[in-house]
Amino acid sequence: MQTVILTHGALGSKADLDKLAEALQKVNYNVFAFSFSGHGEKEFENNFGIEQFSGELENFISQNNLVNPSVIGYSMGGYVALNLARRSPEKINKIITLGTKFNWSKEVVEKEVKLLDAEVMLTKVPAFAKALELKHGEKWKTLLLRTAELMKDISVNNYLNSESLKTIKNKILVGLGDKDQMVTLEETVGVYKTLPNANMYMLPNTKHPIEQLNTALFVELVKEFLES
Repeated sequence: MQTVILTHGALGSKADLDKLAEALQKVNYNVFAFSFSGHGEKEFENNFGIEQFSGELENFISQNNLVNPSVIGYSMGGYVALNLARRSPEKINKIITLGTKFNWSKEVVEKEVKLLDAEVMLTKVPAFAKALELKHGEKWKTLLLRTAELMKDISVNNYLNSESLKTIKNKILVGLGDKDQMVTLEETVGVYKTLPNANMYMLPNTKHPIEQLNTALFVELVKEFLES
């Protein structure tokens, strides 16, 4: 039985992955998931960012004595998985990314950061703000601020630049939904072509939020890649 770790996106938690985890368990995968620090019920650590979360993924693998697990990373979770493969390729078998954003230019970050204003959220999308509060508790506003800083950090440090991507030898499957309004086909194709051992997919009629994922279709794609 193959072992798979699911990693969540920014402003998310492991609860977002419950439906996918259940579907993968039904087709005989040994499935694990956890929340990064500062997300869900987890408290903030001193550091908050890609390197911190990559370390948490590595620690999760070690603490649970997982041998050669594959990782399915949604959005930021895919970026974290690839960054761990860059740092410690022996820790991970294969990686599948879903809706992972790779282009964090200054212009992109400025646009995304504007969307992370708690007061604007409360006024314009109160239901989303309430959902964040229910998911993360009283720290939801702090999480927005720290996520904005995380985006700026990625822009500055560019962990997955073309040179670092070329060093990742793990088998990777990168992809997105055809109606994803956050991640572009161009940036996804660029990473696919740069990785030395990658394949790519696009899910039909699929937007960015994982809640709208066609789970059955995605599981078939996962099976084909992990078992090939």
